[in-house]
Amino acid sequence: MKIRAQVTSKGQITIPVALRRLLGIKKGDRLEFETGRHGVRVCVEEKASPFAKYQGIGVEGVKRGRAWAVAYVRGIRIRASNAG
Repeated sequence: MKIRAQVTSKGQITIPVALRRLLGIKKGDRLEFETGRHGVRVCVEEKASPFAKYQGIGVEGVKRGRAWAVAYVRGIRIRASNAG
């Protein structure tokens, strides 16, 4: 596939729709340009997971995994039912 785009006086290009769809580029995405012996490679910058900022945050004493989460929630429910 060969697609052309023109560079403006400000060094900007408009990425053609077909290429944006092919690469999954959306408004606000950032691109990475890598140079090598065989030319330039353009990639969509990987987005961080929206949950990455919560990694490592948890309730002390609760371990990872479904079984531990279920046991923790059951404990909360038992304590709540005994209190009321």
